[in-house]
Order: sequence, then C-alpha cells, then structure tokens
Amino acid sequence: MAFSLDIRCHSEIGLVRRNNQDSGYVSPRMLVVADGMGGAAAGDLASTVAVRHVARVDRRFSGDDAPAHPHGEEMLTVLSGAVADANDELADLVAWDSSLEGMGTTFCGAMFSGTQLGIVHIGDSRGYLLRQGHMKRMTHDHSWVQSLIDDGQITPEEAAVHPHRSLLLKVLNGQPQHVPDTQIVDVRLGDRILFCSDGLCGLVDDDTIAEHLNTTNLDDVVDLLTTDAHAGGGTDNITIVVAEVVEFDPILDASEPHIIGAATTRKVPEHEVTAPLSLEQPPSTSKSRGKSTVLFDSEAEESMRYAPVDSMNRHHRHWLWPVVIAAVIAVVAGGIFGTRAYLSTQYYVGIDNDTVAIYQGSPDNLAWIQLSHVAEKTDIKAADLPRYYRSRVSANIRVSSMDSAHATVAELRSGAQQCQAIRHEDAPTPATSPTTPPAPLRPSATAHPSGQAARPPAIPTPSSATPSPTEDEVDLPAVNPGDCR
Repeated sequence: MAFSLDIRCHSEIGLVRRNNQDSGYVSPRMLVVADGMGGAAAGDLASTVAVRHVARVDRRFSGDDAPAHPHGEEMLTVLSGAVADANDELADLVAWDSSLEGMGTTFCGAMFSGTQLGIVHIGDSRGYLLRQGHMKRMTHDHSWVQSLIDDGQITPEEAAVHPHRSLLLKVLNGQPQHVPDTQIVDVRLGDRILFCSDGLCGLVDDDTIAEHLNTTNLDDVVDLLTTDAHAGGGTDNITIVVAEVVEFDPILDASEPHIIGAATTRKVPEHEVTAPLSLEQPPSTSKSRGKSTVLFDSEAEESMRYAPVDSMNRHHRHWLWPVVIAAVIAVVAGGIFGTRAYLSTQYYVGIDNDTVAIYQGSPDNLAWIQLSHVAEKTDIKAADLPRYYRSRVSANIRVSSMDSAHATVAELRSGAQQCQAIRHEDAPTPATSPTTPPAPLRPSATAHPSGQAARPPAIPTPSSATPSPTEDEVDLPAVNPGDCR
C-alpha cells in the first residue's frame, strides 16, 4: 500500500549570522536539507548547487508523461547521482574561480517511493524518524566529535558541549573521496520524518526534538523547534523539513515542489564545465560521451572531427586530412603542455614510504596516469606525528605554494617532536581532557586553499623552526598529550 507525505518546511538566518547559507528542497518525492559552509567562499552557493541538482532530477519524475517512479535501490542510484553531479559542479566552479575554494555543503535528504525512503547523507545535518512516539536518528554525523564518541573517548553529553563539535570530516566540496552514506528505510502510516541542519540539532537536544516532533499539528512542530533553536542562541542558520506519512492523497502527491533558504535567491554563475572522469569509470565511458580523460579542450577536437564536408568538393579531401590531423595534434599538444604547466604550480604534503614528503602536482591520479611526484623528502616519520596530524597528511594536505608546503612541514615536525617527548615521558592522558580535534572543515572567516572549509583558529604550536604564518599556510591545531597516544 502506497502512502503520501504531508510536508512542512522552514529556513532562516537565525539570530547571529548575516546571511543564510542553508538551502532546502521539498516535493511529494523529495526531502532535502543542505547546510553550506565556507563563509566568504560562498557556502550559500554550494548549498544552492546541491539543491538545484536535486530539483533537476526530481522534475524528471513529475508530469503525466514522466517515467515510472524509482523504488528501492534505484532511489539511491538516482539521488546519489544528483549528489555526485553537484559535487562535480562544485569542482568546476572552484576551477573556474579560485576565490570559491573552501566552499562546501552538507547534504541530508531522501527520495520517497510511497513505501520507502532512499536516504543519502554526508556531513552533520541530520535525519530523524519518529514512530509510535519513539524517535531514532537515521543518519550518522561525519564530524570530529562523532568519531570521538565512536572511539569511546567522549560521551554524547560531552560532545554536545565540545568546543569543536561543528568540525566535519566529510562534506561535498568537489573532492571525489568524500562519498555519502546511503540506506533504505521502510515507512509506516503515522511516521514523522525530520531533516534539519545543525542550526537546530546542534542547539536543541534529541529529547526535546522528539518531544516537539510528537506535537499533533505539523505547523506547531516547526514553530516549537525554531523557538527552541532561538532559545539555544540561534547562532547558526536554521533549516527544518518535517513530513508525516499519511494515507495516499492525490492532492498531496500533486503539490508543487518548494525551494527554501539560500537557493531561492542565490544564482549559480555561468562557468566552464570540465566534467572530470570518475576514477571508477573505464576510459571508454568518457569517449562515448565526447569528453576527454585529460585536461584539454576536447570540444575543439570534436568540432573538427564532425565538421560537415561539402559533397561537391570531396575530391579535395586528400589535402583536408593532413590539415585536420595537424590541428588535432596541435590541440592535444597544447592541452598536454597546458596541463603540465598547471600541475607544476600545484603542491601538497603527503606520505612517501612512511615519511612526510612534499609533492608537486595533483594527488588525484587519472586512470593509470600519475599526476604528481615527490619534490622534497623529509626525515619526519608518519608514526611520530600526533594522531590527527597523521590522518590529515595521509589524506594529503593541499597547499598553494612551496613556501606554504615548507610551513606545513614545519608544523608537522613540531608536532612530531612534541609527541616524541610526550611518549618518552609516558605521562597518562587526563581522563577529563577531550582529544584535540583535527583542523576543521566547517566554516570560519577565511577559506584555505586546501579545498577544505576554513577552520577556527587553533592555538599555535610553539617551535623555533616554524616560519611565520601567512594566509596561505595550513594551520594545524595545538598538540594535546592525548593526541600522541
């Protein structure tokens, strides 16, 4: 038996922020919340891109001549595809305008088949399900404090007041390695569904959310949740999508989609589309789509390959072919040289044979093509680093220049030296001292060139070898003894 959704939604700036970087989308088939981040680096743009890709996919299944609505795993394929396309466009926007580097967005939403929810989630926006008065969380935060809870280092109560509770480990920011979680959830008549940004769940505890979600009237549910988010300080944008599973209703199923938040006013600028080949795709896939697997303008090549030939002048083709071939070679050669020139300006800090090294180029390999090489080796052993320093450098720390790479290496060296001293002292970690988090992926006033969202300032690690910080450096948090064990 198929059901329908009775939906309410709300998005606002909150009491502190200057603008709304959250976006949302609701329709009889979709429920989505996206919490943009990046501050000046256009978090509102990132959430808008995510929502508009969802809206584009949703339109395919509306109307009398629309294809059959997806069910089961097919819903995850459709919604995950929209999220992947949004992530690709974020990468294109950053490549087109480097000032946008650092923007990103969470994504928490579901496709509804009438009997199931196909949920796709990345970041710390949350999905809740209330059934027969009991609420459970359908999503798992991709946050630093959640990783500490999972490791048994802090309790959920401690996480709620942790000074770095908003730091994220995974978001949509144009990086291919950030893959969302997916799941299928069966629904029952009377279920209540809530998707929200951390402007609500970061300020209001789950027990209070459950209490309000039990309220009879859906409009009152939204009002009560918003009021309590304000009472908690209203320090972030607040976006709420609430739906109740009801008997099939053709009027509800015919209701118009609704966009909320930043996406109602933010425009996505016209930009170049590079559409990079996914590492999971075989090379033949790109050719079938007319796209190139290397960084050069394949459209110029294709326009020459398929240019019409006048039938009255076919006898001249013997001299046209050398011209076409020469032009193609020129385009390919130009693309190769351009790509090499671009890669020569890119740097990152990573691991080479268990030691820290500075690489020149891009850490993203293209099929069998290696796009980087070790520019400088160091004597810093990865095993000597504080735990999260080690995880950061293992995932590759992008930097804007060789000078910035040296500054990052100096910070890593200082952290390794402090951990070596702490380990030699063998001092026990205080049980009440929470582990120092990684550099955040959540927004601050400044975007970093690493592709991650900017971080709140960390206490600098003292070291005479560390150069003076510049705006291009990747600052790492202070070393806590607990981070060295």
